[in-house]
Amino acid sequence: MELTAFWRWWTAGTTSGLGTAVGGVALPLTALTVLHASAFEMGLISAAGYLAYLVISLPAGVIVQRLPVRGIQVGADLVRAVAVTSIPLAWWLDALTVAQLVGVALVMGFADVLFAVANQTFLPAIVPAEQLQARNSLTSGTHAATELGGPSLGGFAVQILGAVPTLLVDAVSYLISAAFLRTLPARPVDAGSRSPMFSQIREGWHYVARHPVMAPGMWAATAVNFVNGAHHALFAFYLVRDLHAAPVLVGVLLAADGLGSLIGAALTTRFTGRFGTARGLIIAGFTGVAGALLIPAGGYLAFAAGTLIFAGSVVVLSVTTRTYRMIVSPPELLSRVIATVRFVSWGAIPIGGLLAGALAGLIGTRATLFGFGLVTLCAPLFWLFSPVRRERDLPLPGSSASVVQGPVVPQ
Repeated sequence: MELTAFWRWWTAGTTSGLGTAVGGVALPLTALTVLHASAFEMGLISAAGYLAYLVISLPAGVIVQRLPVRGIQVGADLVRAVAVTSIPLAWWLDALTVAQLVGVALVMGFADVLFAVANQTFLPAIVPAEQLQARNSLTSGTHAATELGGPSLGGFAVQILGAVPTLLVDAVSYLISAAFLRTLPARPVDAGSRSPMFSQIREGWHYVARHPVMAPGMWAATAVNFVNGAHHALFAFYLVRDLHAAPVLVGVLLAADGLGSLIGAALTTRFTGRFGTARGLIIAGFTGVAGALLIPAGGYLAFAAGTLIFAGSVVVLSVTTRTYRMIVSPPELLSRVIATVRFVSWGAIPIGGLLAGALAGLIGTRATLFGFGLVTLCAPLFWLFSPVRRERDLPLPGSSASVVQGPVVPQ
């Protein structure tokens, strides 16, 4: 039976996501165990992977509007496959350096930005509006499942094969993803999208910045991603250098993020249906603060429990606000709305990673993680000081209905 467009889209993302989760363990362990990177170098590698969100996110919204979306997705997958493969090649030639890891992270970051904007823009074209919440929850749940299984698989593969050869799993996953995406229907290019790029970027920026719901949502996500940048930079370093975890245990502990995300994705619709989408975001925000502060509070158990709680709270924010943007944004503005939010919120990740790497060298990894944990308090405060603080649900134009409509359908 032929797969529908959505399921081909989903299969591509799931395959590359699993490979990325494996690579997410192998790459930092390559830096730590093969190149003996310092805390600052780990922060630099992490930040390089997200620097593209500051450089190209805003133009990416216009590029996606002007070019074939399918071509952007396939091209990004192929670029990422080549970039990852360069690491094992350099290692086999005894030429691998931290500088190359930074360079690969930069290339991957630029490809990631274009792919992510194109991928989110493409989804409403193959899924009816009334199914978007369910499909977004399914996508987040699938991503969480790959994040749950991927790090454990990655840690096991590193233990058996070594950190560098394990990266080839990531490269193959991108090739499989490209093959599936190549079969999707091509979306017509917007013929009316040839106004100057700066004008189009400004239009998308103004729409988000002046929106009573999207603006606080963007700033809340920015605070969370700033902390995520620190986590990405320091988690492997903290587990190996402070808690003395073996590679297999590193993979298992990092998988707590995936488990928390999976639980969050499964419960988001019920949770926001019970408390309301607006109130649910505030409650989830304060829950995330508790999780972030628990992460460095003890040993392995505290790390796993805190990571699980924090990840679950982040998914509630992500699924609810992402669905809201897809429903409320005018179709001709959607790619630019997505790009604007990613420029601000994901642009905070490299800043958080660099700052965390620098601070860890001065005051220690545990103290740095505590400090960033306090920063997560900003997320619920942005909602509390927004116009939706008195509302049960995030308002839709001309309606008092909730953003969340219907249960998650995991099929």
